[in-house]
Amino acid sequence: MAQVRIVFPRGPAPETAPATAPSRREETLPLVRDQHSRARRFEQIFTPHLDAAYHFARWLTRDERNAEDVVQEACLRAFKSLDGFQGDTARAWLLAIVRNTYYTWFRRNKAADASVPLDDDTLAAGDASATLESPVGSIDRVLQQRDARRLVNAALERLPEEFREVIVLRELEDLSYKEIAAIASIPIGTVMSRLARARKLMLQHLQHTRES
Repeated sequence: MAQVRIVFPRGPAPETAPATAPSRREETLPLVRDQHSRARRFEQIFTPHLDAAYHFARWLTRDERNAEDVVQEACLRAFKSLDGFQGDTARAWLLAIVRNTYYTWFRRNKAADASVPLDDDTLAAGDASATLESPVGSIDRVLQQRDARRLVNAALERLPEEFREVIVLRELEDLSYKEIAAIASIPIGTVMSRLARARKLMLQHLQHTRES
């Protein structure tokens, strides 16, 4: 992955005040130390999950540089909200912030989707009656092909965002339905239905690719 450098607002370095009278700098030393303590706590808890944050942002933005920007902003948001972290699953908590940051970034930049979203209407009408095997089993067989990674990635990138995010969190980040529901702010039943739809759309795209 591209190197994501997280810069924390640590504040000025502590200095020794003159012995005569306490200065403003001396009075702010407890706040400075608190910022350093918060930064250390953030690094200890969330640094192991920066790769997951980047990968998730990369799949959402479909661009490495934009993914870095989203992760940087998400980490700063997480740092500012660190007091709200109550020992929940750190990765899920951070990925929820990455997701919210992405949608803020998307609205702000009005990112254009260059690819054609993959949905049922993009498939040829003649294929609608094709018998679909078990999505998981069929995809596993496709994965045995030499260019399987490229094919699966292409299919994944064509999924609409609401389907792409849940399948990335489930299949690539191995999160539970409950964690995905919390990250996406949707019911568990919706997570399951979106996963089923995403797998079906991916399988149809892979079948089209193999037949073309």
